[in-house]
Amino acid sequence: MTDEAATLAQPVVLPLASRLRIAVRDPDAWRQLLRFAVVGAGGYVVNLAVFALALHGAGLDYHVAALAAFGVAVSNNFLWNRRWTFRMQTGHGPAHHQAARFLLVSGAAFLVGLGLLTALVEVAGVAEVPAQAVAIVAVTPFSFLVNKLWSFRR
Repeated sequence: MTDEAATLAQPVVLPLASRLRIAVRDPDAWRQLLRFAVVGAGGYVVNLAVFALALHGAGLDYHVAALAAFGVAVSNNFLWNRRWTFRMQTGHGPAHHQAARFLLVSGAAFLVGLGLLTALVEVAGVAEVPAQAVAIVAVTPFSFLVNKLWSFRR
């Protein structure tokens, strides 16, 4: 195969900014956002339930409770997002690659959310469970965009 033929045979990977502009105009992307929100709402309930149980039931520090809640919720959300939200994109990469990317994105969102949780509790004096609820909501847009454009990309 010539160099020119090899170049033509490779898939075109658009820059992130271009993929974002295309995604904003795509009705399927808005449907995915709705599915992501439904999965996220379930994960939100799971996260807050595990957080409250770990905090009040087990008496754990709120940072440790947040980590436990993250572990349960991220597993739940990955499975549902892979099978339902981004199902048309799952043929474009092994599950373990998508899981690694999803975990990396979710971990980054968790760290930002943990910083916000800490600030809300220690600086603003907000109770732990409502502070956790706010922190989760605050990082959701970042999580959706990066998961759509990177973790489950086509």
